[in-house]
Amino acid sequence: MKLKVCGITQLKQLKQLDKVGVSYAGLIFYPYSERCMIEKLKAEDIKQLQLSLQKVGVFVNAKEDFIMSQVEKFNLDVVQLHGDETPGFCKLISDRVTVSKAFRITQTNEQNIDWMLRPYEEFCDYYLFDTNRKNAYGGTGEKFDWKILQQNKINKPFFLSGGIGDNDIEKLKTFEHPFFYCIDINSRVEVSPGVKDMKAVTHIAEELVEKKYN
Repeated sequence: MKLKVCGITQLKQLKQLDKVGVSYAGLIFYPYSERCMIEKLKAEDIKQLQLSLQKVGVFVNAKEDFIMSQVEKFNLDVVQLHGDETPGFCKLISDRVTVSKAFRITQTNEQNIDWMLRPYEEFCDYYLFDTNRKNAYGGTGEKFDWKILQQNKINKPFFLSGGIGDNDIEKLKTFEHPFFYCIDINSRVEVSPGVKDMKAVTHIAEELVEKKYN
């Protein structure tokens, strides 16, 4: 089991994540997010780091040129498309960098997830499933019913997101799906928006990012 910590805004914490076994760090480039890192982290500082984890740039309905310029500036490993991007747009990005496409689970789509994913299968490397809330693109601190995912085949590795904290450790250990790949944590492990509670993050990493759960 792998762990992603999203909404990083401090260089110090980015380095700390690498030391505790986190596989992915999410850097949010969506200007309307209170965890947006554009004016908080400098590209030259990040590019100099020798990290084992992968840097994920999180974008919401951004233009192709903007996404690719940030990939270059920050040496991003993965692009997470967290808006309403079309399969065609995903293809444009995935031709040049690894793509994770986020889907917000709603009462409308929860019974037809496989059909919703089908147009994207060819153009995405990963999926991410998050809680839906009107006018919000992630960071809501709310969960959806994970059992919904078990009722769908989903034939690509996926990130599980939405309101996950250290009180969910036992539940995560028992959640099973053949393509469950990574836990994505954010607002439930913060002392303030964009500043993580490293004690909570470390606890989750110690409990879940272990050989017996890999």
